[in-house]
Amino acid sequence: MHDYQSHPLYGLMHPRSIAFWGASHNAMNMGSVQLTQLLAYGYEGTVYPMHPSEKEIQGRKAYARAADLPETPDLAIFILPTKVVPEILEECGQAGVKNAIIVTAGFGEIDADGRKVQDGLVRTAQKYGMRFIGPNCIGVVNSHLKLNTTFFPYDASTGFIGMASQSGSFITQMFTHLAKFGLGFSQALSVGNEAMTDLADCVEYLGQCPDTKVIALYVETIRRGREFFEVAKEVSRTKPIVAYYVGGSSAGKRAALSHTGALAGPDPLYEGIFRQCGIVRARTIEDLFDFCWVLGASPLPSGNGLAVLTHSGGPGAAAADAADRNGLALTDFSAKTVERLSGYLPHTASTANPVDVTFSRNPSDYSQVLPGILLDDDRVHSLFMYLLMPVHRVVQSIRDMGGDPEKAEEMALDYIKSQCGPVAGLSRAHGKPLVGASFCDRHEPFIRVLQEMGVPVLPSPERAVRALAALVQYSSFRQNG
Repeated sequence: MHDYQSHPLYGLMHPRSIAFWGASHNAMNMGSVQLTQLLAYGYEGTVYPMHPSEKEIQGRKAYARAADLPETPDLAIFILPTKVVPEILEECGQAGVKNAIIVTAGFGEIDADGRKVQDGLVRTAQKYGMRFIGPNCIGVVNSHLKLNTTFFPYDASTGFIGMASQSGSFITQMFTHLAKFGLGFSQALSVGNEAMTDLADCVEYLGQCPDTKVIALYVETIRRGREFFEVAKEVSRTKPIVAYYVGGSSAGKRAALSHTGALAGPDPLYEGIFRQCGIVRARTIEDLFDFCWVLGASPLPSGNGLAVLTHSGGPGAAAADAADRNGLALTDFSAKTVERLSGYLPHTASTANPVDVTFSRNPSDYSQVLPGILLDDDRVHSLFMYLLMPVHRVVQSIRDMGGDPEKAEEMALDYIKSQCGPVAGLSRAHGKPLVGASFCDRHEPFIRVLQEMGVPVLPSPERAVRALAALVQYSSFRQNG
């Protein structure tokens, strides 16, 4: 295992200067679009556009050859015709460039001839002590460095999810998905054909990254089985890994082969590999990032006992059903817990699990007192809460009670923050995971504030409970693996 800053991928993910081949005065070609995004995100290093004839690109001086540059760049990016990539890689090697991203496709994923050319790229890189990602990839993101080499604007937050993907544009589409929840990548790497850098390398690297709390994998195949297994098992002992595997069906296998030339394996084999090395498997793309969110934001539970707190019967029942289907046990509360609950619940409410409040005269009971009582119970290892507090309802209540109409919204937001703070503090105080669900999104201040305070609030009870089950699975591996 390498130290983080000495890892072969560190320099590639932390370049101080970049030579960029493929941009031109044609604003619509792929290279121009990717250069635009690299500059738009605010990358603070030096960028050198490279072009055989144009003297200036996007307001920056362009250079014809790597040898013409005023310094040796840390990273070269190629978005070029397939046939010229070997020549430019050789040129970069001679100039002392040590890292490259080969976005260009048309190599090993096409046919045997393409594979031979791809193998030649590896030999060239090895000759000069270079490291490259690709070919047939989309690039990388390091949000903590404002580095985005992809064609898509990075509009998500600076986050804690590190990702390695055998699909390139999949990463870019997740920028928007993560932004819906106030999340983002720490770093993300699309590895394409994995000619020189594969998933095992990325897991090893992200396992050491201090900004990465959890690792997400999009998997079409595992090319170095033994190395991947050993690295993943080692990393999983301290950092969770969640994988989404698409090659297990016959249709998925065909798609993977045409996509990156990946030879996928049978689903039960991958299922066994994941379980043995502590990887949590996600069955949907939504689950992949739901699981990462909860695993990266929550303490580990000591068991599978779940408490469900709701003020609406339907979502509570949905959460209970999902718990049973995903191996979580609805806890039987202690007599002391039942007695304490009874003092705060109306006669219409249930002190059984799920705890369905139905109505509370004091909203603070729901956001602070009741969840605190449940988390105090040693039989409760994690808590699910259904969340609904529309700001317009609070605003109207303030106005109906004679409050200043012009200040009603500001007062409502202050009130909502006062309710969110205790909820966010409960998980930390008890050392137990608390995950919410709501059909409202971040446009609703109650949800946005909770998420900004570190509480995972997912779009449905089922998704929240599946994520809690993933957390329990990982915790079990940490305890027994």
